Amino acid sequence: MIKNVSDPSIADILSTDALKVYNIPRYQREYTWGQRDWCNLYDDVFDNDPGYFLGSIIVIQSEIDPKTNIINFEVIDGQQRLTTISLLLAALYARLNEHPGAIDEDMNSDDIRPLRNRLILKADKGKSRVVPQVQNHNLDDYRWTLKENAGLEAVVQKPKYYGVRKMSKAFDYFYDRIGEEIEGMDDERAVRKLLEMSQLLCSAVLVQISVDSHADAYTLFASLNNRGVPLSAVDLIKNTLLARVADADENELDYYFDQWQEMLRNLGDDYTTQERFFRQNYDAFRRDVNKPFIQEGGAQLPLGSVATRSNLLKIYEKRIGQESGALSVLDELIVNSAIYSQIVGVNREGMDARVEAKLTELARAQGVPSYLLLLFLIKRQGELEIDKATLAKTVELLTLFFVRRNVTDTPPTRDLERLFINICESIEDKGLSGVGVARYVKERLVDISASDATFEDRLAGPIYDVNPDMTRYILTTLAEPSVTKEMKGLWERYPSGNYVWTIEHVFPQGENIPKDWIEMVGDGDKAMAESIQAELVHTLGNLTISGYNSKLSNMSFIEKRDRQDSNGINVGYRNGLNLNDDLVSEEMWTRDQIEARTTKLIDLALKAFTFDNVEF
Repeated sequence: MIKNVSDPSIADILSTDALKVYNIPRYQREYTWGQRDWCNLYDDVFDNDPGYFLGSIIVIQSEIDPKTNIINFEVIDGQQRLTTISLLLAALYARLNEHPGAIDEDMNSDDIRPLRNRLILKADKGKSRVVPQVQNHNLDDYRWTLKENAGLEAVVQKPKYYGVRKMSKAFDYFYDRIGEEIEGMDDERAVRKLLEMSQLLCSAVLVQISVDSHADAYTLFASLNNRGVPLSAVDLIKNTLLARVADADENELDYYFDQWQEMLRNLGDDYTTQERFFRQNYDAFRRDVNKPFIQEGGAQLPLGSVATRSNLLKIYEKRIGQESGALSVLDELIVNSAIYSQIVGVNREGMDARVEAKLTELARAQGVPSYLLLLFLIKRQGELEIDKATLAKTVELLTLFFVRRNVTDTPPTRDLERLFINICESIEDKGLSGVGVARYVKERLVDISASDATFEDRLAGPIYDVNPDMTRYILTTLAEPSVTKEMKGLWERYPSGNYVWTIEHVFPQGENIPKDWIEMVGDGDKAMAESIQAELVHTLGNLTISGYNSKLSNMSFIEKRDRQDSNGINVGYRNGLNLNDDLVSEEMWTRDQIEARTTKLIDLALKAFTFDNVEF
């Protein structure tokens, strides 16, 4: 897996004599480090002894170019760190050249020019040792920085809006920090200080690990404690895919890169969603995907029975490695990611309103594992003859399944992926179509779900303590019929991302039970009140939802029930939600009231989340 480990310091990696160039492929992510990262790197280098360990970089080494004798390294991991170190070197070099009167010829030969040669090839002063990728003007900004501050001999125009992007800001940050170090010094002291700093930086350890493939690189990530923004499996699939078409002409390469970017736009910016799509994309269609790899007498799923984080890259690397594999995989990803975009809600433009509404509910019910089934059904909706109404009801069925599953933990999480894979393949094997598909899905889900008795038993327990998100979903579902146009939506969020409506414990859940509540619940007996709290505080009967949770807090029951805002609007339990009907009619809140309301809400939940609600 590891080809070799070498060049343990910055001085060796950016050697003044070796013809080594570190290329960051265009399909890597752009330069993303910010001020906190720059500050951490600066402090790590200059607040520690020589030889401080800065981490590692992972590269794939190419053959030596016979024309130039240059050794090119493809940087797989560590590009943020390597680029930032070179910008810090450039800032040191720029500061040194502001004191020409204190630099003699020996110093220039022994110290100053070698520092520049760590940034720019001595044999070709128009080529930098680190070559950032082109996205978001990274390469143009970097080359301009070296031209202006480190002597890069290249015809480069100042990029438009150069000063607002991170390459420029990183250099400026280091330039300013270094300036603070030498402020008030005469030229000779300043030069000595700057040379000491450059020597300290060059002594820092940055281990270079060479590997043979992107898959080997990914395997290393889990065990390396690198700083910076680590590459995900998705990044490495992109690297592998676009590396396969690297010989294409400029226009074709731009097209493939744009196609990849379109696929990512379909999935949104969340890396968890992106990685999950790649796994579920394989799982949903694994039999078709494996067909080209099956050998006579061999395994029917040679690429793997399910896609996991550990084997994901190898699956796609093998697929991309086939003749025309890169282009066929890219085409597939574009089509399927557009479908997935609708499922996850990134882009539902033009989607049937019934299906869209049900998908929103499925997401709220934590039904993500079923997305692979939906990807399969929507991709093959035409050939399976599934109309929009049937699809909407199937999504509703999945929501019911996940409410019950997430409350009872039946079936266990580890079985969900294989469950939905098996449903997809059984639909094909049985030749099902139309409502027959939906009925089969229902049959499988009902068969594997917990019984009503088990569901009821879990609803009766401390449900909030076990799963607060699912508790909130159940309560909002029960409250939805009573929401008026004048109220804020039960799923509305503040700009911070927090829900407006949150779960409110009627009998407070805090350790220090207020005196009023001890009197009411425990008849003045603190130990009794604490016992009842431990038993019932997280049960359904003691929970409601409120847009004013923090303001109600530890108030007495009557204050919570009757609270109004400065305009006389009810913000306590008289807020109009049907969940609070039992609360507004009570003068006390004790064990009897909590248990009675728990029984009532359980009955409502059993009716709301029964499979009988969905018929095909």
